[in-house]
Amino acid sequence: MKALILVGGYGTRLRPLTLTLPKPLVEFCNKPMILHQIEGLVKAGVTDIVLAVNYRPEIMISLLQKYEKEYNVKITFSVETEPLGTAGPLALAREILGKDDSPFFVLNSDIICEFPFEQLRDFHNAHGNEGTIVVTKVDEPSKYGVIVNHHDSTCIQRFVEKPVEFVSNKINAGIYIFNPTILDRIELKPTSIEKEIFPKMAADSQLHAFELDGFWMDVGQPKDFLTGTCLYLSNLANKQPNLLAKPDSGYIYGDVLVDPTAKIGKDCRIGPYVTIGPNVVIGDGVRLQRCVILEGARVKDFAWVKNSIVGWHSTLGRWTRLEGVSVLGDDVTVNEEIYVNGGCILPHKSISTNITEPQIIM
Repeated sequence: MKALILVGGYGTRLRPLTLTLPKPLVEFCNKPMILHQIEGLVKAGVTDIVLAVNYRPEIMISLLQKYEKEYNVKITFSVETEPLGTAGPLALAREILGKDDSPFFVLNSDIICEFPFEQLRDFHNAHGNEGTIVVTKVDEPSKYGVIVNHHDSTCIQRFVEKPVEFVSNKINAGIYIFNPTILDRIELKPTSIEKEIFPKMAADSQLHAFELDGFWMDVGQPKDFLTGTCLYLSNLANKQPNLLAKPDSGYIYGDVLVDPTAKIGKDCRIGPYVTIGPNVVIGDGVRLQRCVILEGARVKDFAWVKNSIVGWHSTLGRWTRLEGVSVLGDDVTVNEEIYVNGGCILPHKSISTNITEPQIIM
C-alpha cells in the first residue's frame, strides 16, 4: 500500500521549536512526530510513503533514510515549488499514488491519535466507494466544520461550516483513504481537498465517514501540543503502562514518560502529564507538571514548570518559575529566580528579567 503525508511549510504555529527543526521532526512524547505516523502506516502494510513538503526537505532526508532501512519502507519527497493546498499534493504525487489500483492513505502531519489504519482500510474496502474520511466527535461543534451523514448510513451527505444549530458533532480528523480514481478529480494547482473535492465526492455518494475511537488531537500549536501530550500519556497508561515511569520511584505522580538517559535529582515532584527527553538533567526539589522537557535541557534546583515546553539544550536557573504555555526555543537560558508567564522565547536567548504577560522574545 501507499500513503501521502501532508507536511506542508514553515510550521509557524509551533514556533519557536520549528525555527530549529521542521515540525515533523519535533519530538512528541520522545519520538519525532512523523515517526508516530510512519510506524502506524508500516503496521498496516504500507511500503511506499510520500512526504509532501515545501520547506527545508534537506534537513529531513538523512533522518528519514535511517527510517527507510529500519522500517523497510520507501520514503519519497514530493517537493512543491509553490504551496498546493491539501489536494494539489495528490496530483503532484500521481506517479506513485496512481501506480496501481490499490487504495492509498492521506494524512495531515500534525495529527496524533492511535492511527487505526488497518481498520480504516478494511472499512474502506467493504463499502467499495471512492473515499473515506476519518471523523472524530467534539463537544462544541459550532467551532468547526461538521460532517453530516445520510440517515442510518456511513455515506456522507454534506458538510456544514460552524453550524449555529446542532446538525452533527463529527468533524474531519485529517486522515483519509482513497481509491486512485480520486486523482481524476484533482488538477496540479493549489486546491483545497476539504472545500473543493470532498463536496463533489459527497454529491456523487462516493465519500464515507469512519468514526475514530479513542483520543485525537491536532498538535500543531503549543497549547494543543501540551493537550495532545496529556491524551497520549493517558492512553499509554491504559494500553502500555510499562512504557511510563514507575510511580514507586518516589517522585512520579500520574502519567509521566522519562527517557532512560535523563538524570533526576532528589525530592522532586514530577507529574502528572510530563515528558522528559534524552540527556535531560533535573536538579533537586524541582516541580514539573503538564510540561515537555526536550533533549539536553537542564532544569536546576527548585525550579517550577507547568503548562510549558522547554526546548532542546535550554537551561532553567534555580528557583525559576515557568507557566502559562511558555515555550523556550533551542539553547535558551533563563537566569535564577526569573518568572516567565506565557513567554515565547526564540533560540539562543538569555532571559534576566521577569516576563509577566504573554509575549514573544526575539
